[in-house]
Amino acid sequence: MITVTNRIQVKKGMGMKMAPAFTANQRLLKFDGFEKVEVNVSTQHEDYDEMQVMMYWNSKEEFEVWRNSDDFKNAHKRDGGDAGESPVIKSELIVAEVAAVLTK
Repeated sequence: MITVTNRIQVKKGMGMKMAPAFTANQRLLKFDGFEKVEVNVSTQHEDYDEMQVMMYWNSKEEFEVWRNSDDFKNAHKRDGGDAGESPVIKSELIVAEVAAVLTK
């Protein structure tokens, strides 16, 4: 199993507003290997909020099928009708293997 985490710095106050958009994509559910997506928002920084959008996939290959799909491209299109500038300051994508888990 892998996790794909998008660490996103956004303008202060925007993290909680943006979070629901990352779990609204029901098309993810049709992709083989997709397990879940979690969105964590940290407001501890003075100048920005940090979002961690963490997706769980059974394999990197199955994630790549999603990443190369039209559904992915459509989900990541910026709406041309948005007159405001993007609240995203920067982002970093991290792919990691799940090495240990403890659950209750």
